[in-house]
Amino acid sequence: MDFSGPPILSGALVGLAVGLTGMGGGALMTPIMVMVFGVNPTAAIGSDLAASVFMKPFGAVVHQRAGTVRWDLVRWLLPTAVPAAFGGVFLLRALGEGEALQRHVKYVIGGALLLAVLGMLVRMALDRRRGAAPDESGDVPVRPLATLGIGLLGGTVVGMTSVGSGSLIIVMLMLAHPRLRANHLVGTDLVQAIPVVAAAALGHLVRGDADLGLAATLLVGAIPGVLLGARLSTRVTGPALRWALVVLLTGSGLSMLSVPGAVLLAVCVPLAGAGAGLTLRERRRAAASSAAPPPGPAGPAGNGDGDRDRVGPEGVRLPT
Repeated sequence: MDFSGPPILSGALVGLAVGLTGMGGGALMTPIMVMVFGVNPTAAIGSDLAASVFMKPFGAVVHQRAGTVRWDLVRWLLPTAVPAAFGGVFLLRALGEGEALQRHVKYVIGGALLLAVLGMLVRMALDRRRGAAPDESGDVPVRPLATLGIGLLGGTVVGMTSVGSGSLIIVMLMLAHPRLRANHLVGTDLVQAIPVVAAAALGHLVRGDADLGLAATLLVGAIPGVLLGARLSTRVTGPALRWALVVLLTGSGLSMLSVPGAVLLAVCVPLAGAGAGLTLRERRRAAASSAAPPPGPAGPAGNGDGDRDRVGPEGVRLPT
């Protein structure tokens, strides 16, 4: 495939979203290739997975250097996730052949996108709840059976649709290990995704589904997009971006399921309004919290003003 502008630009936009939010790689790239560039669904899945093999390590290296990877979790995820991702490719073929297969794959992708949206909403709700309480400071024990199950289910979905390595699996990890630190969740998810995505990409290469030229073209934009997104992630508000992804993925999923345009608008417009309202409320709450002066220790009279009662107008401390 020629190195034309639109695929490179699409790769850059998807990479930017991944760098900013840690989510949306396969969930955005695959429907873009199907609906915008007319790539058949199985080739889109394989090409996206091939590109992700080279895109995921950029974020994983950052988290490994920061010490935010739970290798004990990774070791329990991979025994089921890697073979499930490879086997998911061949499970996909059980849906049919030719045009029937491509139609069924579009439905599977649409369902996976809506499942990813549900996972993102659950993650945002859990993040909001965790924001009210401190993260666990000690080592959180691994739940082996639950983690093996997460690998099995998540790997199968990734192999079949390329969706889920950064959205479904991380949400399932949060549900199974609710006291795990947020940065450890992201770092662990990025590291485990590398062999899982590689296994799925290998399966699609064996089946002849992956277009390596298309994958390389997407990477030309995706890699700098990821790096820029990671740099901007400390300056741009996360909730607004996540809600934008929720609306976009919902629309893509419904389109893959051939939902009429009127129904699509009836779902996406209220969802966008709800996201905007919640984001503005969180911003106002954060602004009010940062503007409020911190409470001082209780003074001798027990009025809670403490040292503020003993500081003069020019900031000079008065004798006690």
